[in-house]
Amino acid sequence: MLKSYFKKGIVEAGCDEAGRGCLAGPVFAAAVILPPKYKNKMLDDSKKLNEKKRLILRDEVLKDAVAWHIASVSHSEIDEINILNASFLAMHRAVDQLTLKPELLLIDGNRFKKYPEIEHQCIVQGDGKYLSIAAASILAKTERDAFMENLSLDYPAYGWAVNKGYPTKQHREAIRCFGATPFHRMSFALLPQGEQLSLFE
Repeated sequence: MLKSYFKKGIVEAGCDEAGRGCLAGPVFAAAVILPPKYKNKMLDDSKKLNEKKRLILRDEVLKDAVAWHIASVSHSEIDEINILNASFLAMHRAVDQLTLKPELLLIDGNRFKKYPEIEHQCIVQGDGKYLSIAAASILAKTERDAFMENLSLDYPAYGWAVNKGYPTKQHREAIRCFGATPFHRMSFALLPQGEQLSLFE
């Protein structure tokens, strides 16, 4: 089972994002504060779980968490400030809205832009090590998936209900055939270098 805390006796918020590698849509992030000594044997990195388990765990996290919030940064903001900064900004926005101020942020990954007046600890593959980061990964992933599934209703050819905006063969072929939608990240390499990119009409 994953660890309940990084530093005993303080309020910690786990933070993680979803959608960094996608070609379309926002990047989502969540911040989650779990109760002290929290236990959950099923909770793990969202990438290791199937959709059914993620949705079950989402409900458990929302019920059990002391505080939580999910935030996003749009595709147009990503194009302006780049995906790394957008990921940090999404986490900052999630922390901004927590109803309890944490004393330490546990960040999944090896880099982070310091949040004002709160210490942070970067943990590589932290979503597979700490419950609060795993909880944040579940909330961010399920929220983004639901967003892309809904968006897919207007753009069914791109397969977002299945690929969620990631660069699958089907997704790139749809971009090649139908062009880039208003929700694609134009700063990303949507097609291989040298191929002509058109806009969705």
